[in-house]
Amino acid sequence: MFDFQDLFQWDRFITPTIIKPFYWLVIALISLLGLSGIFSGLATMAVSPFGGFLLLLSSIASTIVGIVFSRILAEFILIVFRINEHLGAIRDQGGMR
Repeated sequence: MFDFQDLFQWDRFITPTIIKPFYWLVIALISLLGLSGIFSGLATMAVSPFGGFLLLLSSIASTIVGIVFSRILAEFILIVFRINEHLGAIRDQGGMR
C-alpha cells in the first residue's frame, strides 16, 4: 500500500497500488447498473414485450462489454506504469544516454 506522505512526494506513483480497488469499484458499479437495466427490461416487458426484451438483451450485453472494457483499461494503465519502470531500470543500468 502507500503511505500518506506519498501523496505529497513525487518519488513513487500511487496509481499502481490503487488501481485494483478502483477496478473492483467500477465492476460493482457496472454490475449494479446492469442489474438495474435488467429489472427495467423485465418491467418494460409488461407494457411492450418486444421493447422489454430488447432492453433486457442490451442491458446484459452492455454489462458484459463494460466489465471487459474496464479490465482492458485497468491493464492498459498498469502496462504504462510497467513500461515506465522498465525504462527507468534501463536508464539506471546506463543503457540510454
